[in-house]
Amino acid sequence: MDERYTGGQGRGGAAVSAGRSRGGAVVTVVGIGADGWAGLAEPARAALRDAEVLLGGPRQLDLLPGDAVPGERREWPSPLVPALPGILDELSGRRVAVLASGDPMFFGIGATLARVAGPDRLRVLPHPSSVALACARLGWGSEHVQVLSVVGRPLDTLRRALSPGARIVVLSAGAGSPAGIAELLTGAGWGGSPMTVLERLGAPDERVVSGTAAEWRGGSDPLNVVAVECRPDPGTRPLGETPGLPDTAYDHDGQLTKREVRAVTLAHLAPRPGELLWDVGAGSGSIGIEWMRAHRGCTAIAVESRPERAERITANAAALGVPGLRVVIGRAPGSLAGLPEPDVIFVGGGLTRDGVLDGCLAALKSGGRLVANAVTVQSEALLAAAHAEHGGELVRVQVARAEPVGGFHGWRAAMPVTIWTHEKGLQQ
Repeated sequence: MDERYTGGQGRGGAAVSAGRSRGGAVVTVVGIGADGWAGLAEPARAALRDAEVLLGGPRQLDLLPGDAVPGERREWPSPLVPALPGILDELSGRRVAVLASGDPMFFGIGATLARVAGPDRLRVLPHPSSVALACARLGWGSEHVQVLSVVGRPLDTLRRALSPGARIVVLSAGAGSPAGIAELLTGAGWGGSPMTVLERLGAPDERVVSGTAAEWRGGSDPLNVVAVECRPDPGTRPLGETPGLPDTAYDHDGQLTKREVRAVTLAHLAPRPGELLWDVGAGSGSIGIEWMRAHRGCTAIAVESRPERAERITANAAALGVPGLRVVIGRAPGSLAGLPEPDVIFVGGGLTRDGVLDGCLAALKSGGRLVANAVTVQSEALLAAAHAEHGGELVRVQVARAEPVGGFHGWRAAMPVTIWTHEKGLQQ
């Protein structure tokens, strides 16, 4: 079942009342909190009283008094989203109320209904979300708070948000989430961070428990959100936001795009929210990882032929807060078949293998971007030929680091890297 309908957040629910419109039944989405019927305004109560059919999870349905809300009650099927079109068709013409946790348009069923039924069929009467209630209890300005959900998502997602002074509100997956979050923070070097668990927000038996992550003990009510004020422990070195993380942030076997070249490469890749990257010949996964760290809407697929490196990519992605990075084990170009169409492609390995560059160029949509890095004379020659045929931009980058030479220091130059950037369909 989709996280937004399980009731695990302590957020409000939603009621949907159906009438008629040109597109079918009008769906009125009404937020309801953990305080249930008592917390509803009269327009929301009227929508529920008038409903012939009430849909929702068991907890949401139990919030409604049977005498005041006499409609037929149905629990959501699982999985829910694939079943929604059929449910809406079946109930077309009837007065329907849909109950769900939370502000309906914030990690809520309202947004899902808008996608499935169309926004013209929605009427939304919102209720304060658990995040709004948590910020009110803590005195936090909500515009300065980052909200994350661990419902159906790995806890490692939190690592991306760890920054000194950052305030995070985590939508919990249930009773075990606070302890899991505390363990992750402590293990990552943020054990001194103040942590507050807010249970059953808005209900008469609401409870707020505070402590630090390292000292956290005990269980929690399944209906909770977790607020964290991030404080690094002594010796913890927080990572920056910009591309070019330290090489030491990665576990690798030497197959790693080095820090300075990585920063330049990401600048040429130019991540934009919502775009998908193919990282072909991913090595340790650094390009795909930092692509996804650029924005929560960026996604990536890392293609790597060696299983041990693929395993390392997965571990690196989790450790750096982007566990959603998809890893495909296989040799390009054959392993690229059937993958979702990319917006951007990076070729960091296997460039001289027959068909790799041509296959990537063919897979790229019009307006898509391709960036390829070359170190050897042979791969550089291939990029020079591609540049002559397709245009684009060629850049050579060389980095030198100061290293001890006896009692002094001298510059040791790394191998130069040639970067070809190409935008498909662009006149160059």
